[in-house]
Amino acid sequence: MRTGTTSGMASVTVRVNDVEHHLDVDTRTSLLDLLRERLRLTGSKKGCDHGQCGTCTVLVDGRRVNSCLLLAVACDGAQVTTVEGLADGDGLHPLQEAFIELDAFQCGYCTPGQLCSAVGMLDEGGPSAITDDLSADPALDAAEIRERMSGNLCRCGAYVNIVAAIEQAAAGVTAPGAQAEVVR
Repeated sequence: MRTGTTSGMASVTVRVNDVEHHLDVDTRTSLLDLLRERLRLTGSKKGCDHGQCGTCTVLVDGRRVNSCLLLAVACDGAQVTTVEGLADGDGLHPLQEAFIELDAFQCGYCTPGQLCSAVGMLDEGGPSAITDDLSADPALDAAEIRERMSGNLCRCGAYVNIVAAIEQAAAGVTAPGAQAEVVR
């Protein structure tokens, strides 16, 4: 990070969805505000603005973060992936396909954060707080998914289908018409 000539400003370089941006930002600007207000990437939503709901979850260098709590200046040199960056051109990410297929959303406000968190969660692996054997890599069952996604809230209560969609995507069963137990 290079301090700018204006007091309280800093120059940052951040790569968002594989596009590099060189920006002068107020040092108090959150990553979420940078994404939404400066870069016009409005997929990430502002829910509580206190890091309690997970609606603003994005990936920074592959790790999930609450972008409302992270200062943009702390992301200098980082790779940020938002929900807009999950798809590959016209091809949706397997989790996006599973969310659509299994109707894993209602109002959709939390969906971008749920998707980014799920992508990060699937890449993390390892034990969680409910894993009996901390030296094991537990099976990714519904209980593990619920525990690992517990920082992402859904006001509509679409959790059953969110968990089913993550299970389906994790198993690699994303073909149209794939069978999964869905509670509606």
